[in-house]
Amino acid sequence: MRGIGALGATAAGAGLASDAAEAVGSSAVYQYYHTDWTDVTDDLATIAEQGYDAIQVPPAQYSRLDRSHQEGVTDPPLGYQPVDLRNFDSVFGTEAEYQAMVEEAHVQGLDVIADAVVNHMAAADDFRGADPVTFEELPYFSEADFHPKDDINYDDPESVENDWLTGELKDLKQESSYVRDQLRRYVEKYAGLGVDGIRWDAVKHVPEWFFADYANQWADDNGLWTVGECLQGSVDYCQGYADTGMSVTDYPLYYTLKDACDPNGDLSLLDGAGLVDQSPFRALTFVSNHDSGPPALEKLAYAYVLTYEGYPRVYGNRIAIDDSDIRNLLWIRNNLAGDAAYTRYSASDLYVFERYNNLLVGLNRTSDTRTATVYTSWSNTTLNDYSGNAGDVTTGSDGYVDVSVPPEGWVCYAPY
Repeated sequence: MRGIGALGATAAGAGLASDAAEAVGSSAVYQYYHTDWTDVTDDLATIAEQGYDAIQVPPAQYSRLDRSHQEGVTDPPLGYQPVDLRNFDSVFGTEAEYQAMVEEAHVQGLDVIADAVVNHMAAADDFRGADPVTFEELPYFSEADFHPKDDINYDDPESVENDWLTGELKDLKQESSYVRDQLRRYVEKYAGLGVDGIRWDAVKHVPEWFFADYANQWADDNGLWTVGECLQGSVDYCQGYADTGMSVTDYPLYYTLKDACDPNGDLSLLDGAGLVDQSPFRALTFVSNHDSGPPALEKLAYAYVLTYEGYPRVYGNRIAIDDSDIRNLLWIRNNLAGDAAYTRYSASDLYVFERYNNLLVGLNRTSDTRTATVYTSWSNTTLNDYSGNAGDVTTGSDGYVDVSVPPEGWVCYAPY
């Protein structure tokens, strides 16, 4: 088996922090966004019952902007303009409420992935009437701890890493030992509250060496799994950050899902797609998040990521905590989806893959039933569709079987 989080039935229940350097979750992450800690706590028993093994929650530190500045669920992104990296009383609740949430998650058998902002501090603009934050108002930093203000030139890699995101967010000098010490204390603050993993925000705006030489080591020293948000469609670009020792959000796969899981799309694009195909142990796969909307056939995309390799994440602002389709797919993932994935049929309208000798998955993007004859690793074996969308099929002595997939739907076959 090649994938992080894809251990399936062979490692059900494995926690992120069981071995920080090579930590895996065997199920999926439920991502919260703009949610109070007490509301998350109330959900945790249901999250665990659904079959998830982790939650991701927004940044905990005190930050600029609150809900009075919102014009939508994700606009502006609250928690991403830090003011004080050691004050964890924030727009989402108090530090005590955060720690209570973490403790209850552990009671429910769930790991907690904390969101850490290490690229920048709060802006000094007058966005929606919000009070600006000057250098003097930052408790641990001065103007000397930041790169000079400049807009990012996305054609210049150095500018992407060292200039000011959105033109207003004060860009920290990671090359400064003092700045690194403050960021290390920030990570240790999270670790002291018992979290199990860290999501590094906006990693492409921070040099790779910072994670390779410092930040990921701090996490390892504190028993924390790490994943970097790398909003970039290039597999090689994402691989560069994965090579620092972290997992990476699989934006290359996300962009492929947008093109594939569409009534007019092309499912054959999934064959070999994404970071997950190259480095499944490092790929955090997803269908949407607070920055990026879902494909037109959203549930079809979830049928893919929740049964394929990689470690999948489900976005809470679009998928309810008790969604029945996702619950079924999580059960299939946790009980059937082991071993490496192999493409068995690839066409624009129909895609079929097998988790070797464990699970056969078919996806159909069209408005009509689609059927194909595909090879499997089973001979003379009756397979049950655990999705409940089709009837039994029986493979021939040569391993081939006819698979029919309902309109804009999926099937998940495995032996009884």
